[in-house]
Amino acid sequence: MLKELCGGMLTSVEIFCLTLIFSLPLGLLISFGRMSKHKIISFIFKIYISIMRGTPLMLQLLVVYFGPYFIFGIQISNTYRFVAVIIGFALNYAAYFAEIYRSGIEAMPKGQYEAAEVLGYSKVQTFFKIIFPQVIKRIIPPITNEVITLVKDTSLAFALAVTEMFTVAKAIAANQKTMTAFIAAAIFYYVFNLLVAFIMEKVEKKLAYYR
Repeated sequence: MLKELCGGMLTSVEIFCLTLIFSLPLGLLISFGRMSKHKIISFIFKIYISIMRGTPLMLQLLVVYFGPYFIFGIQISNTYRFVAVIIGFALNYAAYFAEIYRSGIEAMPKGQYEAAEVLGYSKVQTFFKIIFPQVIKRIIPPITNEVITLVKDTSLAFALAVTEMFTVAKAIAANQKTMTAFIAAAIFYYVFNLLVAFIMEKVEKKLAYYR
């Protein structure tokens, strides 16, 4: 039982890490599109965010997995299951992160942009050297909430028969007729979230250098 649970735990951690690696930078790009001065581009990204946030993640996973077959007639292999999970999670969480980035960027005073322009900074230099570091400080709390939610959402990978922690625990409980696997899974998710909260709190305190 312990060996199987450890295998599921590693899969959950892998889903968690890969989702963050892809969704955080993708969310920043989507936020740029959402804030674009071109109305068509802004509207497209607004619709994307609305769809990703307004439909269940489980449904999105099923669409990503079965979409290539039903739309293009492409045969689906078993190895694509895990890839589909990462794609689905990354696209979903990028939409949430995009709105968090946007709220942080738009909250910055316009005077800082004007001061940077007077000092001779380009728009790219202004954003990455002046604006973005301050945005990161402001958005750490909402980012932490989404990351904690992601830990629990990794269990939704069972929709594509990916054997992460919840799937393994459910299978063990059904076969052995015991609650032990569920208790072990609950402890894993709780400890994982405690660790995430602890790390994010440390990051927040480290960035609070003006307090």
